[in-house]
Amino acid sequence: MKAIFTAVFSLLFGVMVHAQVLNPEPVTLDYYLPDDVTYDQSIPKPAEILDAELGEWHVRHDQLVNYMYAVAEASDRVKITEYARTYENRPLLMLTITSPQNHQNIDQIKEDHLKLTDASVSDDLDLSQMPAVVTMSYSVHGNEPSGSNSSLAVVYYLAAAQGSKINNMLDNTIINVDPSINPDGLDRFAHWANTNKSKNVLVTDPQSREFDETWPGGRTNHYWFDLNRDWMPMIHPESQGRVAKFHEWVPQILTDHHEMGTNSTFFFQPGIPSRTHPLTPQRNQALTGAIAEYHAEALDDIQSLYYSEESFDDFYYGKGSTYPDVNGSIGILFEQGSSRGHAQESIHGILEFPFTIRNQFVTSLSTLEAAQGLREELLANTREFYQESAEEAENAPIKAYIFGEEADQARSMHLAEMLERNQIDVYELSRDYGDFKAGEAYIAPTNQKQYKLMTAMFERRIEFTDSLFYDVSTWTMPYAFNLPFAELDRDYDSNMLGTDFTLEDVELKGELIGNKAEYAYAFEWDEYYAPRAVYRLLANGARVKVASRPFQSVITNGAKQFDYGTIMVSMGIQNDPDKVHDIINTIVEEDGITVYQLPTGLTPSGIDLGSRNFEMLQEPKVAMIGGEGTSSSEVGEAWHLLDQRYHMPMTILKNENLNRMDLSRYNVIIASSYSISDGAAENLKTWVRQGGTLLVFKNAIRWAKSHGLANVEYVDRGEDEDSTVTVRPYIKSGQDRGADVIGGSIFNAKLDLTHPLGYGFNSEDLTVFKNNTLFIQKGENPYSTPLYYAEEDPLASGYSNDENLDLIKGSGAVVVSGFGRGNVIAMTDNPNFRAFWYGTNKLFANAIFFGNNISGSTTN
Repeated sequence: MKAIFTAVFSLLFGVMVHAQVLNPEPVTLDYYLPDDVTYDQSIPKPAEILDAELGEWHVRHDQLVNYMYAVAEASDRVKITEYARTYENRPLLMLTITSPQNHQNIDQIKEDHLKLTDASVSDDLDLSQMPAVVTMSYSVHGNEPSGSNSSLAVVYYLAAAQGSKINNMLDNTIINVDPSINPDGLDRFAHWANTNKSKNVLVTDPQSREFDETWPGGRTNHYWFDLNRDWMPMIHPESQGRVAKFHEWVPQILTDHHEMGTNSTFFFQPGIPSRTHPLTPQRNQALTGAIAEYHAEALDDIQSLYYSEESFDDFYYGKGSTYPDVNGSIGILFEQGSSRGHAQESIHGILEFPFTIRNQFVTSLSTLEAAQGLREELLANTREFYQESAEEAENAPIKAYIFGEEADQARSMHLAEMLERNQIDVYELSRDYGDFKAGEAYIAPTNQKQYKLMTAMFERRIEFTDSLFYDVSTWTMPYAFNLPFAELDRDYDSNMLGTDFTLEDVELKGELIGNKAEYAYAFEWDEYYAPRAVYRLLANGARVKVASRPFQSVITNGAKQFDYGTIMVSMGIQNDPDKVHDIINTIVEEDGITVYQLPTGLTPSGIDLGSRNFEMLQEPKVAMIGGEGTSSSEVGEAWHLLDQRYHMPMTILKNENLNRMDLSRYNVIIASSYSISDGAAENLKTWVRQGGTLLVFKNAIRWAKSHGLANVEYVDRGEDEDSTVTVRPYIKSGQDRGADVIGGSIFNAKLDLTHPLGYGFNSEDLTVFKNNTLFIQKGENPYSTPLYYAEEDPLASGYSNDENLDLIKGSGAVVVSGFGRGNVIAMTDNPNFRAFWYGTNKLFANAIFFGNNISGSTTN
């Protein structure tokens, strides 16, 4: 072995230990590969395509792609497909690796394999004759690169290894390799690590720039979303393509390769037993434990330290290691202590990048060995999962779920779309049921294959065996979409099922009621894409007004009642009426908006069209504070909403430069930052005084209050300094602290529908996602709190301890403060959480479009 690796492996530490790393020579591929097989020399090695040894540099995504195609071209064991493109147009690849004979029959193998999920025929299958399917997915977090780098060695090994051992594996296994789940993030991080690498002397100082990425870092995708939280929601193209491939095969095992802190060792599941979702069968955890024995043996052989069952969990079904568990598979999380760059000091010595790659490679092979050794048990697990699901579905007290919002087709349609992507059958409602109208709502019967996953997506859970969660404790999807929904029992019959909803049906359908308007057009703000429609008009110079009072108006064939927030476009005040007509047609066709022709300004009741209660809107010029000291995910969620859904530009301002920026270019500034300088605060104060709308949420409320921008008060926690301290065992300190956290729960809130921030909502009841313990009082002015948490039973779903429940009752969720000629809107929670929280996006949009229309007389 070459000079850099001449030191022995420490049995105690499991990492390479060196006094220094001078003039390093890269390791060869032999460092990673087992020596119990021979290798086909016609298969290109990574170094032949990368022009560097594996682990010498962090692989770029284009290099990774080039290598995978080179191997696929050289090997009859490997077939490659592109299953999606990222936002930055990088390809996502899936390599299917098996014996040439299996490839010749791959369609039949897949068809037979999927019969495992059909309880009506799965008993007829001979498991002894079926190959297991394993999907290995690498580096969903781009700055956890040892996974994707190890995929190069994995693919080489599977393509090049020779002998009976590998032949037997390939005959009995279909192996799907996803070498980079997050190409955009991987490339961002590889650029950082390689740019900051010293060529002749590897700098191992943990304070080095190489180990301290600049904001936002490489963990996330283009819009700075954590793709490992998107398996179930499938908001992003990477996830949509990846999960479609999952359901194409329904593998017995799916591996999910990650990294953790540099001073850590190596983790593999099972996680903490008490933090497994109750819908996950115990059999799943037993098999996970059996697979773990293979990993332990493999890591023992190379003297690597590891642990299991002491951290992480299997609760939230939106993660790569947990989504499989509710789909008849076994999800396996791997966490490798990260070198972050090329070599970094740790408590175990110097941790080098090649070592991290080797651990990921070794456990990839041990997974395949487990799939061989446990093949029939794993196949039986998939079969039994769906058989049990079918039995539970048939006997379930809930026979179907109905959901839908008559006034907003888009939110209803997008929830149906999410269910369909998860292989859950959804239908249009064929006849009226209560407040749900035929053709305006959807129905999903529970007696279907994906019963368990559907139950997970609709359930409301407030009781838990453990009070600590690695991620959110709930995700009730109708609440996330703010949709009315009903659980049907004896009222259900199959005649309620109308047209089968498919992904091809995801199309917005608007309508123009009347003809080309001579006097005015109007449309309501209820529809999800109304902000996009209004921005089209404003950005093209149209003059647009919003109704601050209800009114009735004459329309074609009658009259219609219009609500608060109705948008009105008066043709007599337009500079280019023909252009406005064209935009209205686009709004109808592309935004799914029903637009009404109004022939007269005189209304039968309510305000007339010339009333001062129709307020002029200004084109939003939106900026958000980003950079160091801000949450990249919260900035990215706002950016994604405005760019992808509303088609609006959003400038991202660097927090560190805010004190000297010209803010007059913007009329709306958004902040979720943790801190802000005195100079930046003064600049913002001047800007708000002159009429700007400042929207602050979560931690930004704290600095906005400290600098006198937000007139809010925190809820008194009632702590008694003289109270007796209860002595607790030290071992319980972490658990006690965790129990005080709201990691992600859903709360009931009350909304003022007459307030500009309430425009477009049709019920005062709103479900809000909260993942913090920031509680503020209602504003002193009685008109300044348009949204507050319910006084009684505020918890809708998820975990909260009693103390936090008492604090949140009746507290303010949104408080508006007047400041000079402008307004500061304080939201305690992020209204755009992970882009699947459609239900509160309109609060965010209302702050942007109507913030400056909030009268100073109704603020503090």
